[in-house]
Amino acid sequence: MSANTPAAAAPAKSKKMLIIILGVVAVLVIGGGAAAWFLMSRSHAGDEEGDAAPAHKEAPKVAPTFLPLENMVVNLADPGGDRFAQVGITLELDDAKTAEQVKQYLPAIRSGILMLISQRTSSELLQREGKEKLATDILREVSRPLGFSVPTERERARAAAADKEEDPEERPRRRVERNPVRRVLFSSFIIQ
Repeated sequence: MSANTPAAAAPAKSKKMLIIILGVVAVLVIGGGAAAWFLMSRSHAGDEEGDAAPAHKEAPKVAPTFLPLENMVVNLADPGGDRFAQVGITLELDDAKTAEQVKQYLPAIRSGILMLISQRTSSELLQREGKEKLATDILREVSRPLGFSVPTERERARAAAADKEEDPEERPRRRVERNPVRRVLFSSFIIQ
């Protein structure tokens, strides 16, 4: 029997070794899968948090292009006609391409701006509100040849009232194109 016992013990030991090796491999596979799942879920959660914070992020910030216009001297609409304004304007534009487009229409734009300023009185232009309204009107005048419109105060008020009355779910989605003329800046403003 002694010869039979070592031969029978060898297959039993090899079965035990095989089971132990399979158990170790299974633990490693399960552990590796769990670690990968944990790391992936952490990475995904970080992406969701990162996306939630800057939800309005459109595109990388690009430095605007500034287009200074020549100073304009204009008679104002004051009684007696003895007051005038010297105004320096710089346009803040999206890019150099827009600047080239504006330059093509510059004579018409300058004429429109001169007409706008000449309709104002010195008392209007001495107040901040008057300058802000003039800047909005100039923005409209510059945007028109490029095919963009800037709503007037009255149009904005009507649209806001209509939005309040409409059910938000039934309200049609309006596609608003971004005007490449960002702002009108005054580089000088002298009234005499």
